[in-house]
Amino acid sequence: MSTLFTKIINGEIPSYKIAEDDHFYAFLDINPNAKGHTLCIPKKEENKIFDLDEESYIALMRFSRKVAIALEKSVSCKRVGMAVVGLEVPHVHVHLIPLSTMKEMTFQHKVSMSTEEFELLATEIQSNM
Repeated sequence: MSTLFTKIINGEIPSYKIAEDDHFYAFLDINPNAKGHTLCIPKKEENKIFDLDEESYIALMRFSRKVAIALEKSVSCKRVGMAVVGLEVPHVHVHLIPLSTMKEMTFQHKVSMSTEEFELLATEIQSNM
């Protein structure tokens, strides 16, 4: 059975896409810790990040770095934090979270955004890729 993220990649579930290439996909988290919270995922389903082969792991980090640089240009923050937790969805995902305070990394702090805000932000980040 496909994971939630595979359904997003396949367009079965809508997302606010930031970037995509042959192997990876980045989109805004719809339950963000902070404005701009983005997920970077491999298109190939893999449950745990350290189960990725070394080449895929390095490529995911390279892709995530490009997205983080665009994110930092688009959202006012002190830095972009990165976390790999992976308990919510059994599909590798890198969280990129614009940070101004540590509470934004706790996954207990959430912000609300309208559909229009998500769409505008996705466009802004894409323009900085």
